[in-house]
Amino acid sequence: MKKLLIIAVMALSFGTYAQVDPTFEKEGDKVKATYFHANGEIAQQGYFLNEKLEGEWKMFNENGDKIAMGNYENGIKTGKWLFWEGDVQKEVNFDNNRIASVNNAKTKSPVVIN
Repeated sequence: MKKLLIIAVMALSFGTYAQVDPTFEKEGDKVKATYFHANGEIAQQGYFLNEKLEGEWKMFNENGDKIAMGNYENGIKTGKWLFWEGDVQKEVNFDNNRIASVNNAKTKSPVVIN
């Protein structure tokens, strides 16, 4: 009976953490990659060129909300990246894959208040 209970618990735990396979689509010289969370929502989306990260990449949480966005050049983080945590946005500047600066943006505020 104890073995049966252990097997049942293991089976349920594997079902809970089911993996969704990524998709890869050829677009010109690049390959568009889409990775998914276990619930089917997109986790990351971007491009590869010569097997290295290239161009804009976007990351999302399990609810589908964007949590990060930035660019890669030849597999290296470059330029301005944006990170969202709730209503707070951070701007992180990368130089040759290293953080050059971090700026905290104000929280979102309404455009019109009645």
